[in-house]
Amino acid sequence: MSNKHQDMNPLEQNTTSFNTKRLVVLGAGESGVGAAILAQKHGFDVFVSDFGAIADHYKAELTAFNIPFEENQHTEDLILNATEVVKSPGIPDKAPIIKKLLEKNIPILSEIEFAGRYTKAKTICITGSNGKTTTTLLTYHILKKAGLNVGLAGNIGKSFAKQVAQENFDYYVLEISSFMLDNMYQFKADIAILLNITPDHLDRYNYEMRNYVNSKFRIAQNQTQEDHFIYCADDPETEAVIADFAIKAQIHPFSIKKEVANGAFASGQTITFNLNHSDKLTMSFSDLALQGSHNVYNSMASGIAAKILDLRNATIRESMGDFKNIEHRLEHVAKISGITFINDSKATNVNSTWYALESVNTDVVLIMGGVDKGNDYSMIKDLVKQKVKAIVCLGKDNKAIHDAFEDDVEVIVNTFSAREAVEVAYHLAKKGSTVLLSPACASFDLFKNYEDRGNQFKAAVREL
Repeated sequence: MSNKHQDMNPLEQNTTSFNTKRLVVLGAGESGVGAAILAQKHGFDVFVSDFGAIADHYKAELTAFNIPFEENQHTEDLILNATEVVKSPGIPDKAPIIKKLLEKNIPILSEIEFAGRYTKAKTICITGSNGKTTTTLLTYHILKKAGLNVGLAGNIGKSFAKQVAQENFDYYVLEISSFMLDNMYQFKADIAILLNITPDHLDRYNYEMRNYVNSKFRIAQNQTQEDHFIYCADDPETEAVIADFAIKAQIHPFSIKKEVANGAFASGQTITFNLNHSDKLTMSFSDLALQGSHNVYNSMASGIAAKILDLRNATIRESMGDFKNIEHRLEHVAKISGITFINDSKATNVNSTWYALESVNTDVVLIMGGVDKGNDYSMIKDLVKQKVKAIVCLGKDNKAIHDAFEDDVEVIVNTFSAREAVEVAYHLAKKGSTVLLSPACASFDLFKNYEDRGNQFKAAVREL
């Protein structure tokens, strides 16, 4: 990608020569270890530092590559002498070590930015507050089924940097969070997809929505007229500001509310893909493996990317029909005594919970709660009034949920473990209803991550 980079970040003026430089990696998870392996391959003096404990399999990997590392601390003498730093997207700018790096004008990059220097592969980059994992996996599925030599990376799967170091893919489908985008400067997406923008992670953006919006639009930075920008024309936040960003790429909107040119739109129960210079493709909603209006949007975005790459209509149609969605996203767990249990643990913001409630057509006992990231629950109040008969809170501090819904729901119960939440929900639910775990919050108060929360939920359901 190096031949495509533009507009260097001012902090990166000292990075014109990359070899024999000291690269410090903060955070020894999948992305950090991958960045360290790639850096070592390209001759950097590499050091990895994690303020917490490093998982045994990552320690073994670093040891195998003779990459020095530390855990449970950040030794400043070993970090503040870096030429550049690749940081985990989970580390906020207010962390003391980040503040010190910024004071010393040491460039801080994302793993995506760093890895992008060392590959000429075409990139399809997907961001959005909701739906990006599903859309990323669907896009990857379509490309793979079409026979393309394609890798899957970013917020999902194996590290992008590690794959660049060890594989030789022609294409990468990358799920990219706003935290990754914040430390990307010269990287360019060949095809960029912006699914939607709803309030999320506002605690990382000084509770300013515009800061978060600006972060999401970085997906289109550095794009040229040869590139492609795919976006939802029905998303109010995107539509309100898109003109402000003077996007140079070819623009492809998608909508279920109106007919659009050079993109995709729905009429009745039919999607039409009508990109310039390609055969028109029509598909019925019923042909899609992913159901629900939010998944129509996800399918449109993936389909446009596939059409840009001139994949055959038959391949696109077949791929969209046989795709299987991911674990922890509206995952059917079991039906017990006529009660359906759905695991949507990946719903870590209110808008995701809105989608989940919108897709369920029965009465709901909703399990929600956790670490509130500045949530505005007003967007789901109408759906809660219509569908939710009881709320089971799963978290240490549930005051915001009680305050938001005490006038809308007869029963709100506090629980402090997945097993307790499932048992309470089971007793509150009636035959024909749905127990839905869709927390609208992060999981870190009671669980390691959303996967752990979802797995504990599923285990508890199976013990009923």
